[in-house]
Amino acid sequence: MIFDRFFRLNPAPPKPDSLQIGARSVPLQFVHHPRARRYLLRLRSDGVARVTIPRRGSLKAARDFALRNVNWLEQQFKLQADRPKLASEWRAGTEIYFRGDLFRIETEADKIRFGTELVIADQANDVKPALQKHLRKLAQYELPARVLELASLHGIEVTRVSIRNQKSRWGSCSRRGTISLNWRLIQAPEFVRDYIILHELAHRRQMNHSDKFWHEVERLCPDYLTAERWLKANQSVLR
Repeated sequence: MIFDRFFRLNPAPPKPDSLQIGARSVPLQFVHHPRARRYLLRLRSDGVARVTIPRRGSLKAARDFALRNVNWLEQQFKLQADRPKLASEWRAGTEIYFRGDLFRIETEADKIRFGTELVIADQANDVKPALQKHLRKLAQYELPARVLELASLHGIEVTRVSIRNQKSRWGSCSRRGTISLNWRLIQAPEFVRDYIILHELAHRRQMNHSDKFWHEVERLCPDYLTAERWLKANQSVLR
């Protein structure tokens, strides 16, 4: 009786949904999105397959959708394995992206060099904190000016620009006209930085991700798909 009562009050947690891909068990995360028009599947960097369920969709249909796309997920795992990995520490000899090019870090006494950049800092085995601080300062100086330049070029009003340490997005736009950008964009090529800026500026005209929004993005940045492909291929080394 006591045990029965205990299990009634403390039921075992439900097992998470998963999908078997070869010998790999892939966790599934289902997310309802009221503005989504169709089911979407994305493989997160931690190996979780995220399924977006549209407004009138169902969990069963989402599971079936994931099951039909097992081959696509398998390809994504292969691509993920082939991508360069983000170094947990930056030391002499580590290669990092800066303005879209790879540069090798060089250290000497209290100096750290990569490309044409010189950073004066106390040496440590891991120079990542010092270099990221330097890169963030560059981003805070360069990116807002570029936002205002592109906004003026396209006749779009922006009230404020902020540079942030965003963990899961490259940029955002508020209804009040604030454009927020990830400082790591300073490591990306110019055409990628411009695409992210123009993407957020397009939200000043369409505060959604509707077809009208993407038409506006394409009008502002005709080659935006090339920039998206670059980000997908290299985002793991910019995070």
